[in-house]
Amino acid sequence: MELWERTAPLGVLDELLRSSATGGRVALVAGEAGVGKSALVTEFAQRSRSRTRFHWGWCDPLVTPRALGPVHDIARQSKGPLAARLADAARPEEILAALLDQLDHPAITPVLVVEDAHWADEGTLDLLVLLGRRIGQSRALLVVTYRDDELGTGHPLHRVLGALRGTRIPLAPLSADRVALEATRAGHDAATVLALTGGNPLLLTELLNARGDGAPSGVRGLILDRIQALPPRAQDLARLVAVVPGRADKPLLAGRDDQIDACVAGGVLVPTDDGVAYRHELLRTAVEDSLAPRQRAALHRTVLETLAEIDGIDPGRLVHHARGAGDADAVLRWGQIAAAAAARQGARREAAEHYRAAAAHADRLPARARADLLERYSLAAYLGGKAEDGLEPQRTAISIRERLGDPIPIGAAWRWLSRVAWWSGAGTEARAAADRAVDVLARQPPGRELAMAYSNQSGLRMFDYAFAESIELGEQARALAEEFGDRETKIHATINVGTSAMQLDRPGGRETLEAAHAEAFAGGYPDQATRALLNIGGVLAEQARFTAATPALDRAIVHAREQDLAGYLQCLLGTRAGVRFQAGDWPGAIKDAEESLRLPAQGGIGRVPALVVLGRIHGARGDRETARAHLDEADRHADPARELQWVGPAKSARSEHFRWFGDPDRAAREIPHALDRATRAHAAPHSGELAYRLWQAGGGDHAPADALAPYRWMIDGDWRRAAAEWDRLGGRFLKLEALGGADDRAAATEAVTGLDALGATQAAAWLRADLRRRGVGGIPRGPRRTTTTHPAGLTQRQAEVLGLIADGLSNADIATRLRLAPKTVDHHVSAVLARLGVQSRGQAAARAHKLGISPHSSDGPAT
Repeated sequence: MELWERTAPLGVLDELLRSSATGGRVALVAGEAGVGKSALVTEFAQRSRSRTRFHWGWCDPLVTPRALGPVHDIARQSKGPLAARLADAARPEEILAALLDQLDHPAITPVLVVEDAHWADEGTLDLLVLLGRRIGQSRALLVVTYRDDELGTGHPLHRVLGALRGTRIPLAPLSADRVALEATRAGHDAATVLALTGGNPLLLTELLNARGDGAPSGVRGLILDRIQALPPRAQDLARLVAVVPGRADKPLLAGRDDQIDACVAGGVLVPTDDGVAYRHELLRTAVEDSLAPRQRAALHRTVLETLAEIDGIDPGRLVHHARGAGDADAVLRWGQIAAAAAARQGARREAAEHYRAAAAHADRLPARARADLLERYSLAAYLGGKAEDGLEPQRTAISIRERLGDPIPIGAAWRWLSRVAWWSGAGTEARAAADRAVDVLARQPPGRELAMAYSNQSGLRMFDYAFAESIELGEQARALAEEFGDRETKIHATINVGTSAMQLDRPGGRETLEAAHAEAFAGGYPDQATRALLNIGGVLAEQARFTAATPALDRAIVHAREQDLAGYLQCLLGTRAGVRFQAGDWPGAIKDAEESLRLPAQGGIGRVPALVVLGRIHGARGDRETARAHLDEADRHADPARELQWVGPAKSARSEHFRWFGDPDRAAREIPHALDRATRAHAAPHSGELAYRLWQAGGGDHAPADALAPYRWMIDGDWRRAAAEWDRLGGRFLKLEALGGADDRAAATEAVTGLDALGATQAAAWLRADLRRRGVGGIPRGPRRTTTTHPAGLTQRQAEVLGLIADGLSNADIATRLRLAPKTVDHHVSAVLARLGVQSRGQAAARAHKLGISPHSSDGPAT
């Protein structure tokens, strides 16, 4: 089949192939469904077959994606070490090594193709990230195809595309001229064909190949008409293949040669290397959706029974067909097998989904087996970043355990409920469950379960700032774990001890955490290895040691991404957003905070840091409604968690917000309860910040004696000393706050101009008013009125530049259009990006649209 209007994309692929001889390359082929991504890569393979070796892998639209599905496809084609590593459920890095070995060929260029990555499981996505980091050391070309119109803001493929940094090859619909030409050739009305297809190549070819004079309304009508024209038994085969995502395997086709030939000849199916398939998923799903529910379930049952007889079949496929068939026993059986396999291969969310499917039928199991399944589901949900989903299964497991009357499993179940409840933001339940676990287990002979229960209590005491008690319980847990050879519990307890020591500024605290991380990583405990790094960065950030916190958090975020621990990653990104906020990197803070909130992690506490940062930035910039929405949500999540690490920042930010917007009484009312708790807990960073906010609102005149020193100095009027200390710690925004409290005109001027530079128009306006009230004169006035009336605080010229950015003009084009020097335009563009809190031109246009700003107006929102 002729490939229309794809000469340029083929040229890009060919150039990438040539240049890969000096170092591997990555091609990202993007476009809507049916635009011809697979056709392009297939044509490229045909043209370059004499000098390449292609390895193909596919991602399929199963209810729950296959764990490492494309890698299994590649292994089946080649056998060898890669297949062996997969069969042995090897670690991701071992599978990657085997894959790279397979791509190492001295004579020809290997090309690895991963089709439809928008359907990939998380294990495949992680492997792509790792492969992208190493591809440059090979001579291979990696080609990834995906539907860019199906990637919502929270789609996990976004992080992979950013990590791969490949050459993006977007495929556009066909031009109106090409559609008109082909329609005319086929005897169709060009305008009608264009209206029906929108230039989509798949729809166009199907429409032009349709029989009869009438044009079906869409792709469903096209393919169903073709099936209707087939002989009855061939129609049955077409419908059977319709419930099999991807390709129908040869065992499903045994004895059906005549029907296959009829389906291929009738333009319904196409042959593949190992079976048959619809030419595109759009066609397959159109047929599947047309089936009556009973008919669809019967076909799924046929596929299930056939595939279940095949050795080595992916259990995830069996779960898909078991669910489609409504076969509860098969879902229960294969769901557990698929979940365990997915967990071994690092596909945590897929493991949780398989366990969820199986757990829906757990009542068919004996009591003890049912409790085991529910607990495995709870663990998988937690590791997949959806701890809240694990709460009810764990509660049910506890009730089963208590009816069975075996105390050690009962105590262990209560301890795990405590952990899941904590991550879900249910602080009261977490502590009650922790106490119950110790109460049950302490009455039994000592063992690893009691050790972990003590360690769990140690962690909760750490969160309550009872650091000495945390260390005592942690040491008790560690000794017990060592006695019973429980390495994981020993590491868990060591992390509690090291974190509490670090909070108390005791020598060796951080070194203890580093050692715990190394031991956890070497021992294969990703949860604990990530927790140790999070605690290092978290303690530094909480203690306002912003400069030191930055590299620690960067390292922890890289590790959490590699381990695909969404709950930890959400919390880490929010924490780094707070550090970037204080450092004055507000575009970076917004980027981290927004990514944190897009993650599929569940439960409130992990969202709090990001919500606080976004609330503060939007409030500082005058977007009162958006800021309040973020801060209200942060408060809703923080309050039931009961912990100062969440409650303190949320209350502080809300007080700041109300003060900025002229309600000092409400600002003062936000603080006292949290300040009292922080004071009693000797939580120096929080007591200092909360006391300062109360002082700013006119409700207090001193801080606790053990509060963080720079906050006390600001309240006492020693602004110069406070500003110098914040500057040393890397807290630019806090430094501006300290300078703003000065009666010195130069210091106050530095504060207001610093806020102006951040685009913090509301914060600057409040400070200017406060300086006037205090009699500090000679302060430069704020931005011109055109900027204060613009929703994003842009000047008239900046708004004009934003309009041209949205039109797609380059800086050089903008300079020509506005008759400005190129350097001046560079400055304006940088200022626009900073004001909008974004890092790219595309993000600038999108944010302008979101705020309701007319790109071509400097007068505010479009009407």
